[in-house]
Parts: sequence; C-alpha cells; structure tokens
Amino acid sequence: MGDKININLEIISNLINSSIQIFVAYAGQVLGATVILILGFYFAGKLSKVARKNLSLFNKIDPLIVPIIGNIIRYGIIIITLIAVLGQFGVQTTSIIAVLGAAGLAIGLALQGTLSNVAAGVMLLLLRPFTTGDWVETGNVSGTIREVGLFTTIIDTFDNVYVSIPNSSIWNSTITNHSHYETRRIDVDIGIHYDSNLELASDVLLKLADDKRVKNKPKPPQFLVMKYDDSAIVVRLRLYSHTKDWYALYTDLMRKLKPALDEAGIEIPYPHRVISTKNSA
Repeated sequence: MGDKININLEIISNLINSSIQIFVAYAGQVLGATVILILGFYFAGKLSKVARKNLSLFNKIDPLIVPIIGNIIRYGIIIITLIAVLGQFGVQTTSIIAVLGAAGLAIGLALQGTLSNVAAGVMLLLLRPFTTGDWVETGNVSGTIREVGLFTTIIDTFDNVYVSIPNSSIWNSTITNHSHYETRRIDVDIGIHYDSNLELASDVLLKLADDKRVKNKPKPPQFLVMKYDDSAIVVRLRLYSHTKDWYALYTDLMRKLKPALDEAGIEIPYPHRVISTKNSA
C-alpha cells in the first residue's frame, strides 16, 4: 500500500515538474505573443482613424474612398499581427501563408454573400455612381450617402435615421442620384379654369420665376400649356435651378402659386359634372 502511494506521489511530482518546465519554456513566447496581439489591435484601430482623419483633409482624394483605405489599413495590420503571433510559437512564415490561403478559400466558399458585398463595394468605388453627400434613392431608401465601407454603405435618411445597406443590394438595384448634375429642372403643374386668360396666367407664373435661385441655362423659365382636361386647362411653369436649391425652391413655388393666382383672379377649378334630366311626355 505504501509503495503504491509513493508511486502516485512520484507521478504527480513528475507531472508538476513537467508543467513547470513547459510553462518556463513557453512563458516568454506566450507573453510576447500577448503583447504583440494587444499592441497590434491597438495600432490597427489607431492608425485607421489617423489615416481617415488625415486623408479627409486632401481635396484631391475622393471622400468616398477614405473609409475603404482606413479599413484596409486596419485589417492589414491585424493580419500582420496574427502572423507575428504565430511566429512567436515557431510557425514558419511559408506555413502561415499556406494555412491562410487554405483558410481564405474555405472562408470564401462559406461567405460568398459577404464577399459579394466586398466586390460590389469595389465596383461602386470604380464606377462612382455617387459620392459622399449625394442624395440618392436605392431600393426603398432615400437619403444622403455618408460612406461606402468594405461590406455596407451608410445612408442618412432625411428624417435622421441611420441605414446600413449591403453593397451587393445597392449594386443589384436601380440607383437614382438626385445630386449627380449641378442643375435640375423644376416642373410646376396647375389646372386653371377654361375662362382664364392664358396670357395673364403666363405672366403670373413667370413672375414667380423671378427668383435669384432660378438659372437661365440651359433654358430660361417657360410657360407651357400641357393639356385640356375635363374641368381645367393644365399649365406648367418650367425652370432650372442649382441642385442644392432644387427642393427649397420647389416648395417655395408651390406655396406661392395659389395666392398669386387668387390675386390675379384666376380660378383653380375642381372636378364637376353637369347633369341634365329629360322629362318624359
């Protein structure tokens, strides 16, 4: 019995000694790997922010690609950090690259949808259907572009809602960019009574276009008769403005339109029907 106890104590002692030896042998590597990991992730985030901040100061650099460059710097430093950590444990660089290649292939097959967002983001940056600050509509979302990331595009809606859309969803849908051109056309339609004087109506509507925000190019303001409806003559005021003034000018014209017609004595009719009856003899 005593011999068995001595054998067990000897085994335990050997295990403890082996554990201590292993810990002493690898303590430096574990400590070094931990320090490298912490510093790597810290500098990845720090340098990414610094790059974004400094690149945004250069006017020649498109603001749309600044977040992408920041993300590339961040993920690049993280990959280098992971390689350095594995190198602390004696893993050869060639082996690491081979493992990363195999892992990348496996991850690529498993995350085809995610990688399609990256590819779509690259295409959006190359073709540039919009840039930062543009007013766009895509899918059922309308708002201004904040940034295009590696995986998603950030849009701020006009009611101040943050929307993150996968790049592939934008790439595969119709993109309407209201800010692409510097000049936009405004058409204001209104129905006036059949007894109205069209020349007077023209003067009233063109007078509304006497606004510093109205541009005379590509064409000066126009008064157009569009069609003769059942209850009204539909006329149109057509003019051009700078894109940044488009919405404010349009709403101002709509607000001033009725008071101007009322002052000129031009009636805006409402749909009505004339019913006649026939008395039977």
